[in-house]
Amino acid sequence: MIWTVVIACLTLAVFVYMRAQRRDEQPQSAATDTGLAIVEFGRAFPNEAIREVLGTADGNNVFLRLHDGKVGCMRAHRQHYASHLIEPGSVTVHNSPSGKGLVIDFQDKTQDSGSFEFRSSVEAAEVSLWLLGSLLPTAGIDESPRAIQGDS
Repeated sequence: MIWTVVIACLTLAVFVYMRAQRRDEQPQSAATDTGLAIVEFGRAFPNEAIREVLGTADGNNVFLRLHDGKVGCMRAHRQHYASHLIEPGSVTVHNSPSGKGLVIDFQDKTQDSGSFEFRSSVEAAEVSLWLLGSLLPTAGIDESPRAIQGDS
């Protein structure tokens, strides 16, 4: 009888130990693994070149500044990421009360709206500038090489 109790206790101890080991081996979030964030965004949007990546303090969200002034956003959902491009005119941005974050309302993806806290107020300001830059109207701007170099 005593051996049955000892074997049951040992089995329970091994089960608890293995479960704790599995919990420690969970993958890192997108913000702590910038390379993974870049790869995942590249899969979703293969024609977009990434210039800069900033993650939130909790590691659940990543904002990406793209080559043509657009902004991308990724939200980590356990084993996968939801990626989308922020369309001009589809977002409203406010400062959060903490000063280190932004309250962003995505009008086209309301489930992704919320408060995004960054590691510093400088990072929050940088992302807000990206969003401002992506919302500038480009209609009427002549980007031809002749217009950029000046009329000669």
